[in-house]
Amino acid sequence: MLQVDFANLDAARVGPDRGVEWGRELAAFTPVLEAARDALWERAGAPEAMLGWVRLPEATDVLRSVQRFALSREDVTDVLVLGIGGSALGAKALDAALGSAGARLHFVDNVEPEPVAALFDRLDPRTTLVNVISKSGTTAETMAAFLLALDWLRRGLGDEWKRQVVVTTDPERGVLRPFAERHGLASFTIPPDVGGRFSVFSPVGLVPLALAGVEVEALLAGARKANASARADVGENPPAQTALAQHLAWRKGQRISVLMPYSTRLALLPAWFVQLHAESLGKAYDRSRSRVHMGPTPLPAVGATDQHSQVQLFREGPFDKVVVFVRHREADRDLTLPAEEGLEELGYLFGKSLFQLLRAEAAATAHALAAARRPNYTIWIERPDAYHLGWLLQHLMWQTAFLGELWNVNAFDQPGVELGKRYTYALLGRPGYEELAEELARAGVKP
Repeated sequence: MLQVDFANLDAARVGPDRGVEWGRELAAFTPVLEAARDALWERAGAPEAMLGWVRLPEATDVLRSVQRFALSREDVTDVLVLGIGGSALGAKALDAALGSAGARLHFVDNVEPEPVAALFDRLDPRTTLVNVISKSGTTAETMAAFLLALDWLRRGLGDEWKRQVVVTTDPERGVLRPFAERHGLASFTIPPDVGGRFSVFSPVGLVPLALAGVEVEALLAGARKANASARADVGENPPAQTALAQHLAWRKGQRISVLMPYSTRLALLPAWFVQLHAESLGKAYDRSRSRVHMGPTPLPAVGATDQHSQVQLFREGPFDKVVVFVRHREADRDLTLPAEEGLEELGYLFGKSLFQLLRAEAAATAHALAAARRPNYTIWIERPDAYHLGWLLQHLMWQTAFLGELWNVNAFDQPGVELGKRYTYALLGRPGYEELAEELARAGVKP
């Protein structure tokens, strides 16, 4: 079960200047949210709408092929995951939360040479699988890592290198598809109508996660529950409701959206969320081509760690944030705190458990923020297992889609990223980018 507690958004808790009358606002926005829901589901079958992520939880044929592949590679002890942004962040977050039963995943999502060299130094090419992930096969960082990985495999394995590579790319276009076919490499498809930041439940995420021993079938089952909730009436539709909460916070000037799970295992979830919201909703123009410069600034935090750092700012700094807590109701295992002679001042802890302490800290932080007129709400899941995390991530993708409708922006493109890529190609001398190279030279820009 995924539920949301909006009590600390209400004006009764945080005051009328910072809070909202949640029940009244939800009723007033119900027609708008229903229209957004219907528009999203109506467009879900159109390839150009880039809503293919909606169908991924239902793709049982893809799931079975991924599971068969993972079973066939039980000899693999380590996986080098070569991808960046949406090709890495989702799998990285879920592996940190759930992985341990299978191969160790190592994500190469930057081109700093020392960490990459250290990976090659300590891994064994005989038991390491290289999973290169790029729809176009032209992502500079990913392909640079792939060139190095190919050289490393060939030096270590000779002609046997091909068994140690799996390619995840576009079904037809791009550089990697013909390369995989020419060398007979194992490969998986990224659906053309699925953008990177929405791709975690495609082979982009499923392949490495299955190799890591994550219950990928349970992930998709949870994601299907999020899809069902996104079809429901607004009163029973958590992603529509959390989108409305973000929208109302934006109108109140709370334009920094903090995601703060109370779980070390979910510590990397906010990094995935940062890309999801920033790239989807940070737009200069709306769909009518009006200049809007829209978008909340997503900020990562982790409880209880950030109670001792960022919460000072959240509670006493500018009134520009809405804090979203993610909490779970049950612990898989717990530790009871023993009594200790000579430390009687800590007696309030004796006999309590770590999970009791974590729950108390989360509740206290939420109330302390509300008492300081800082709006916040809590997303509850039963436990941080594959089923509930699949539900949570798909919920957040739906929330993003609903916000795009509320703000009339295209949540599925990223024009602001492209110019930086083209400038990079020009600085590296890629053919076809000579004019940009000249522009950079005139501006005095050097690599």
